[in-house]
Amino acid sequence: MLLSDLQTKDVINMRDGNNLGRIIDARVDSSGKINYFVVEEKKILRKVTRGSDMTINFEKIKKIGEDVILVEL
Repeated sequence: MLLSDLQTKDVINMRDGNNLGRIIDARVDSSGKINYFVVEEKKILRKVTRGSDMTINFEKIKKIGEDVILVEL
């Protein structure tokens, strides 16, 4: 699977069902292991905020489905 494939999926928190947004980047170490994903938070009512990106450790991802990525935060 390519990073571009993951970028089309919504990231959903399993604990409360919130849509956290979509993956916009990934941090990979020198051995090729993904450390974390950078998620651009979903804008509510088109309100634009700066610096609202969040990081999600790869270990927090529980399931990658066809349309969504489920995480446990």
